[in-house]
Amino acid sequence: FSGPVPVTRALTEDEVSVNYEANTGKVILECFRERDPVSCPAVLVRHHGPFAWGENAFKAVENALALDICADLARRSLALDPTVEPVPAHLLHKHHSRKHGPHAYYGQSEVTNDY
Repeated sequence: FSGPVPVTRALTEDEVSVNYEANTGKVILECFRERDPVSCPAVLVRHHGPFAWGENAFKAVENALALDICADLARRSLALDPTVEPVPAHLLHKHHSRKHGPHAYYGQSEVTNDY
């Protein structure tokens, strides 16, 4: 994820009582008005849970697992040190771009589905 995973605003009582599923989609879209959903293929819907996507079902599941691992690492980091700071932007960009950027060089050159 290229930065923090966004968290939606809470749905209003009216949004929950009428067209709940459509309104859930709308609050997800609000989070990506100024953010690329490809570079951050997940969102946490407040009072609901995670949503993840990808170019196919396999990538969507992979992104959901990555989100779960990142959330667990964040929880453990905060348990060890409640004052822990986010990764600096320049380091976050380096980690993301070396694997997912146009000149990626880290990781597998070919994706396999072998787990």
